[in-house]
Amino acid sequence: MDAIDRQLIDLLRDNARLPYAELARQVGLSAPAVHERVGKLESSGVIQGYRAEIHPEAVGLPLTAVIGIVHDSSGDTDGILEALREHREIESCYFMAGEESFLCKARVKTISDLERLIIELNRVKGVARTRTAIALSTKWEGRSQSASMERQASAASPG
Repeated sequence: MDAIDRQLIDLLRDNARLPYAELARQVGLSAPAVHERVGKLESSGVIQGYRAEIHPEAVGLPLTAVIGIVHDSSGDTDGILEALREHREIESCYFMAGEESFLCKARVKTISDLERLIIELNRVKGVARTRTAIALSTKWEGRSQSASMERQASAASPG
């Protein structure tokens, strides 16, 4: 990956709908060359997909909760993970180091929906307990970290 690939990643992070002609103009290459580079970034897994960012409240999901899940010795992590995947309310899930094995972000319509989700999660074999925090507001989310910033940070850190 070179500097032009990093520029393309930055541009696509900011606006994944930019046409190849505009990407090409901004990086100083032809549209076919940019198309080829983006294709390589996609096929190598650097670019994993393109998604629309949706305002949760506009689609009836005003409540965001972060749920930590502590598992006990009776269940394996794969079984818990499978159960978590079944809940569409859970938008993201991280396997953690520390007391909580999983940290999940969920979006629901009401407190009652959150209560139901927590009860269901606590019934999953291998879940010892959950700990939930409710977000009062979202200050930012999904902020892209530009590839150039990542490059600067790695260059500045002692190695």
